[in-house]
Amino acid sequence: MQDLSAIKNILLTVQKNIITMVERQADQADQADGQKFELDEWTRSEGGGGRTCVLKKGPVFDQAGVNFSHVFGNALPPSATAHRPELVGRSFQAMGVSVVIHPKNPYVPTSHFNIRYFQAEKPGEKPVGWVGGGFDLTPYYGFEEDCRDWHQIAYESVRSFGEELYPKFKKDCDEYFYLKHRKEPRGIGGLFFDDFNQLPLDKSLEMLQSITAGYIQAYEKIVARRKDRSYGDREINFQRYRRGRYVEFNLIYDRGTLFGLQSGGRTESILMSLPPEVSFKYNWHPEIGSPEAELYEKFLKPREWRL
Repeated sequence: MQDLSAIKNILLTVQKNIITMVERQADQADQADGQKFELDEWTRSEGGGGRTCVLKKGPVFDQAGVNFSHVFGNALPPSATAHRPELVGRSFQAMGVSVVIHPKNPYVPTSHFNIRYFQAEKPGEKPVGWVGGGFDLTPYYGFEEDCRDWHQIAYESVRSFGEELYPKFKKDCDEYFYLKHRKEPRGIGGLFFDDFNQLPLDKSLEMLQSITAGYIQAYEKIVARRKDRSYGDREINFQRYRRGRYVEFNLIYDRGTLFGLQSGGRTESILMSLPPEVSFKYNWHPEIGSPEAELYEKFLKPREWRL
């Protein structure tokens, strides 16, 4: 049996470190009145609970959610067994940290981060455990420098665990964060992995911590670089339009959202990933040659970003 308390402590430290990064960037923008998270602790009647931390309507971030959850039950929900039918009917333990940050400035991209540990159990058999997670970036206005830094740090965060991991995780990220009904990527990708047990558990947990450090380093670098850039109504309108794609993906495809809802998780915490202000426009297309068109032409296309 794995030491679940030790894994839980690692994840709570991850949550704390990401909250510290977000508050640091918010404080630098407004020294007189630093922006802080609201803590909302909850329990799940079927077993478990979590700590939802949300920061809203500040000078840097429209909304940032940094959530920890640990839930357990008698049977894995369908979203968790779709790719592993042999686990149907097993009891489970699931814990993880999920982060979605929606910035105020349209020149700062939205970021998503998630790491998780699952354990499926059956009387008389050894527990089956695996990890998953990653991080991805959704820009509204593309910058080559930001994309290169994002992917270089993603590569460095997993390199010591296997040279083959970054190319695989990047490819899986590009394929996963894809809106099939729109025929377009959600953003410029990063890392994505699921059902991962190719390393011993201690090494897998080290990898999760390295990925966390990489996410903090990469996103804070981009936020600091772009958060003070001037913008107007045009950029805000495009940001809200593109946020609609984020809503579509999370409500139609996202496995984490489906798992949370199917397992009886706390709806408010699950849907904190949705942006606070969004717009939908019928059959809208960007003006040819505009910065908005450049996003589609140069950035919303899978490519090798590392030099």
